[in-house]
Amino acid sequence: MAFAKKVEAILLGQGRALAAWLPVVFSAGCLLYFLPRHEPGPAWACLTASLGALVLWRGWNRLISRSLGLAVVMGTLGFLAARGQALRQPPMPALPALAVVMTGEIAELTTSRDEGQMAQRIRLRHAVFETGVDIGMAPMRRDLLLFTHDGQVYESGMMLRLRAVLRPPDWPDFPGARDRQREAWFDGLAGTGRILGRPEILQSPQRYFLARWREKIATEISRHLAGQRAAIAATLLAGHGEGISKATRAAYAASGLAHILAVAGLHLGLVMGVVFFTTRQALVLWPWLGLRLPCREIAALAALLTGMAYVALTGFHLPALRSLGMAGLASLALLAGRRVLSMRSLAVVALILLIASPVLVLDLSFQMSFAAVMALVAGYEALRPWFISRAERGIKGGGGHHLILLSLTSALAGGATLPLVMAGFGSFQPWFIIANLVAVPVAAFCVMPAGLVALLLMPFGLARIPLWVMGQGIGLISLIADGVAALPLAHVAVPVIGGKGLALYMLGLTGLCLWRGRARFGFLLPVMAGLVSPFLSPWPLVLISPDAGLIAFSENRRWVVGAHGGLENRVLDAWMQAWPGPMRGMDDAASCTGARCTLTYHGQRLWIWFAPLSPEEWGPDCQHDGFVITAQPLPAGCQPGRFIDRFTVWRDGAVSIMPHQGKLEIRSDRSWRGERLWVPRVGFRGVPNLPQALSE
Repeated sequence: MAFAKKVEAILLGQGRALAAWLPVVFSAGCLLYFLPRHEPGPAWACLTASLGALVLWRGWNRLISRSLGLAVVMGTLGFLAARGQALRQPPMPALPALAVVMTGEIAELTTSRDEGQMAQRIRLRHAVFETGVDIGMAPMRRDLLLFTHDGQVYESGMMLRLRAVLRPPDWPDFPGARDRQREAWFDGLAGTGRILGRPEILQSPQRYFLARWREKIATEISRHLAGQRAAIAATLLAGHGEGISKATRAAYAASGLAHILAVAGLHLGLVMGVVFFTTRQALVLWPWLGLRLPCREIAALAALLTGMAYVALTGFHLPALRSLGMAGLASLALLAGRRVLSMRSLAVVALILLIASPVLVLDLSFQMSFAAVMALVAGYEALRPWFISRAERGIKGGGGHHLILLSLTSALAGGATLPLVMAGFGSFQPWFIIANLVAVPVAAFCVMPAGLVALLLMPFGLARIPLWVMGQGIGLISLIADGVAALPLAHVAVPVIGGKGLALYMLGLTGLCLWRGRARFGFLLPVMAGLVSPFLSPWPLVLISPDAGLIAFSENRRWVVGAHGGLENRVLDAWMQAWPGPMRGMDDAASCTGARCTLTYHGQRLWIWFAPLSPEEWGPDCQHDGFVITAQPLPAGCQPGRFIDRFTVWRDGAVSIMPHQGKLEIRSDRSWRGERLWVPRVGFRGVPNLPQALSE
């Protein structure tokens, strides 16, 4: 009884801050759906929700019971919401194995230029295949991502007839890697493809006014700016980010400025801030009007409407939508005379977005956005007494004070998201604060205001001067990015944080920001555990790609990579990002002789064959009790003790061999992900497209 009273006193001490934990519990329920290796049913979730509701109802007079019951109900609702979203997705269709002629409508179009070559990515909707078995088929319910380099000008809404080679979503590069099949399942994609020849335009665009407006803005920008300045300006003003080259992205990422290339809270805040300041100053220029109108509220509404237009103009990207939700709540708080930004407003936005799309709990950009805002709110709440005491003493904020604030903002937001960057990209940028101290003010006072003026003057053909100013600011930021990226240790490769380590870090960061009192520092333990987790996990001994076209093994923390084609470079990059280390070929490995490599681990021997051999060339390895790994099918009569061949990979996806307690453990992608809706069954090629019913 005394323990219950103590717990109740602790909960009462948290006050209204407990409400901010509701989206945390809801997201835990969403995550619980994605964790099992089998498709969970709703029975136990409904039972748990009933128990939670019972505790919530019967425990009306005790805070502990009500809190526990509400947490159980919210977690169960998150689980059911995630399961419902997964079940609502249309099944994966069967795609033709050979090149096929199809017709469809352009739903989205992005154009990029890299090294002088223009590439276009077309999202094709309502595709219909022109093959004998597909006569009368209904339009596909899922979209296709098609790539072309033909140089023809397209617009969203066009009807095309084209010939393309299609492929379903790729398997993960290794067990536990990025799940592109799950992303395609929830994104409504059926697969990707490459267009052969030049598509035929059957119909001009009739809809997609907003998409065509964005394309016209990007075209206008390309008339006045060139190179990467035009690509970055098109990203910031029209949401077309595919024109940014890999070198530019690498420089911005190495300097900690990658957030400038993604339309999110920073850009929306700058646009709304410029509109708010300009509108309010314009209203108070006439004292009679300024004294009789609520200038601040009018400026807040104008800024919010401009922010909504900016988010629509840049393509309704998810980070911008999240920021718009926060901006809407901040505007309402300003109109109501409440605090503009608080943990509860952040919790409301997070809960709304998770209810709309529970799969966001796995999205890296979602995690980074809320981690940054949460750290900023908690950090400034903790430092608020210091700022209030300065105001009471009449200390005026000078340049040094503003520099401290800017540094603190960069440190809080960058420090909170840095482990997430390490988890997503396997890199660490120690100089990000220095780069942001200069680049963010340039973006705030030059790039975004000039871009906003350019948008207003484009209909009158007067956007040349503001676009030039914007280009100069972008050039300065790019110069800063290149300079910081060239510093020593600017881009340090680190092992990728796994799912468990990332969950520990997010739990610790959430508790550190949301909990009140000194007990919050206890959440530093899961934060540290999550950060050190990748350095404590063992390296794989052998890695095999999803199509068995690439095999690599580690030898004294160095990777030995077998012969492979250019199509396997993406998989190899993913391996090197997850486990960074020196790489060499088979000719330089001491354990390799010709096309055969022999490894030994705790007395267990592994033979890796990179070339097809006959049973005579295999020799005794075929009948040995050891471990045989080959990229080719085993010959008839070959029966080693344990083996992995091309058929194993075809059936189970990518394979890794991990040392575990003195033994070798085989981890396949199928055993890692299990039997889920987005994981294809063995031999599954998709649901056939059925013809439409005949009309009477």
